[in-house]
Amino acid sequence: MKKIIYLMLLLPIMGIGQQILPLKERATIIDEIQKDRLENLLPKLMDETGIDLWVLITREYNEDPIIKTLLPPTWLNARRQTILVFSKNKNSEGITSAAITRYPFGTLIPSIWDKEKQPNQWKALADYITSQDPKSIGINTSKAFALADGLVKTDYDALMNVLPETYKKRVVSSEKLAVGWVETRTAKEMEQYEDLVAITHEIIAEAFSTKVIEPGVTTTDDIVWWLREQVLSLGLKTWFHPTVDVQRADKSDLYAFDNKSKYDIIQPGDLVHCDFGISYLTLNTDCQELAYVLKPGETQAPDFLVNALAQGNRVQDIFTSNFKEGITGNEILKISLKQGREEGLRPQIYTHPLGTFGHSAGTTLGMWDSQNGVPVTGDYPLHVNTSYAIELNTTVFIPNWNKDIRIMLEEAGFFGEDGFRYVNKRQEKLLLIGK
Repeated sequence: MKKIIYLMLLLPIMGIGQQILPLKERATIIDEIQKDRLENLLPKLMDETGIDLWVLITREYNEDPIIKTLLPPTWLNARRQTILVFSKNKNSEGITSAAITRYPFGTLIPSIWDKEKQPNQWKALADYITSQDPKSIGINTSKAFALADGLVKTDYDALMNVLPETYKKRVVSSEKLAVGWVETRTAKEMEQYEDLVAITHEIIAEAFSTKVIEPGVTTTDDIVWWLREQVLSLGLKTWFHPTVDVQRADKSDLYAFDNKSKYDIIQPGDLVHCDFGISYLTLNTDCQELAYVLKPGETQAPDFLVNALAQGNRVQDIFTSNFKEGITGNEILKISLKQGREEGLRPQIYTHPLGTFGHSAGTTLGMWDSQNGVPVTGDYPLHVNTSYAIELNTTVFIPNWNKDIRIMLEEAGFFGEDGFRYVNKRQEKLLLIGK
């Protein structure tokens, strides 16, 4: 019986063509990803940011976000007081990973604390730091990046109280290291990311079909909860509650960034939009797509909506063509908006880093209510091997409806050594409900 259940998990589930792995296989992949990041990525980042020793301190149920990216796949939370230390090797390349804990931190980070020899965990930490004699000690404090600000005051005070005076002067913010750790995608992660985005696309395609939608009956809120239930049935998670909304000829309000236009019965002739993302294999997706509900006798979406989507794609092209290493998010935003407006488009751009977290750390490229740039995080330069939710819209006047609509799009994108690419393509044709 166990073997049959296991094989069923490997098969396409409920119309989803991509394999969704059983938990045991996911754990193996997560271990491989984390091992690769610790052995190959972290030493490089520590060299680049000038951090000799990185100390992460957290407690169960109050995890530092960076600790969450390192949790072994068999751990759902940190345990007791969890202290991890990564130190550059003095006479060789690479780093040494150590846990000042009662347990090994999974299979990758061994515990070096012998409580029988040193009963005080904080003194054991101070002794280990002293033995490494680092020139700089990085701690997770940051005003600008929440994900790099995970050291709580209680633990900061405890650390500073136990460190010798000489080493207190060497304590610095590890902001750049923490952000680099969160924003950087490895080749091994990208092997999984394409499948993850493909699963997201397939779930949306099923949601925007007559398998789920009966025009005149099904509400936008029905689709929202179908998405939640579908993700749950697939053994996956959502990292935010989805939204589904409609724009139509007889609906006077332009879709706004609020809740007012998100509850309606889906009708023939509607332009339906969703915002949806999932979590799987340590990564997250964030996707917005559009569908048209065919009227009786129609086999295609009307040209005016097809052309409107093409304008949205053009804004995407303008925007992503301006991705260059070392340029800040605010610079890319300014150049792209100017170019789009010069072409007669009416764009808004609000793109964010995406990956280990949904709203991740790294270069911010606009916010929907900050189209003149975003202080600090928008001034952060673009780095290679980073991923983004290419989130934007353009306003289009529809003469047939005598009103403006918004073409809202969002797709996972990767910026690497060879430039920008979409992780799993992008929407270039409206999904058709009823065909």
